[in-house]
Amino acid sequence: MRSPHRDDFAEVARSLNEAPTSVDETLERIVELSLEALDCHYAGISYCETRTKRVETGAASHEVVREGDQAQYELGEGPCLQAFVDGHSYVIDDTLADGRWPRWAARAKDLGLRSTMGIQLFHDDEALGALNLYSAEPGHFDEEDLHVGEIYAAHASVALGRSRTEQHLRRAVDSRHLVGLAQGILMERFELDQQRAFAVLRRYSQHHNVKLRLVAEQLVATRALPDGSVSPELDPGDVTADLAGTVQSATSS
Repeated sequence: MRSPHRDDFAEVARSLNEAPTSVDETLERIVELSLEALDCHYAGISYCETRTKRVETGAASHEVVREGDQAQYELGEGPCLQAFVDGHSYVIDDTLADGRWPRWAARAKDLGLRSTMGIQLFHDDEALGALNLYSAEPGHFDEEDLHVGEIYAAHASVALGRSRTEQHLRRAVDSRHLVGLAQGILMERFELDQQRAFAVLRRYSQHHNVKLRLVAEQLVATRALPDGSVSPELDPGDVTADLAGTVQSATSS
């Protein structure tokens, strides 16, 4: 393959870190640029979702990539899945001949994927996923391809890590805002101060194994509170008991 000039990678790095801010947009951008910067027919990303910790295809240049990736998840084997797990990079010269992941190789061959390359994406010592590169030709990827792919993956990891951090911050801000609104509702309806209103939300969350954000979200969305008032001297647990009948059905679904 043609060795990209360092200026090419500088441009790639700028492109990765420009407009996209959401994780989904960044994943799509990484795949799009990988087709331009790397010598491959298809590209995709196996991504570990923050909340579920499940690995799934976050972006793909073609449906065949999703099918090839899905086969790895179902079988529990394959170069890209292995790259995500142990941090090493893997190249399959020919899916007809490689014996490391025989069940997946057979599926890949049937999909017309003859050579592959899997490279881990990581940021701040955390595995984010794997960059999956595919070719319809056997022997398509060589040592130089692997070297270039690892450089690209390093740039992509920084961009993805940044987007992920920004997403976490946005969620945290949104959660604090929702909790604040829910506190205000409790303060008004039950004549509680801010501290006791938060204690009610937290205790309900803990006792019913419902995330605090979900409790707050449902209270703000439905205002499904019982009629009447509660004396400020009552323990927050008493208020929580009153809330259970109206909130639990909404938050446990």
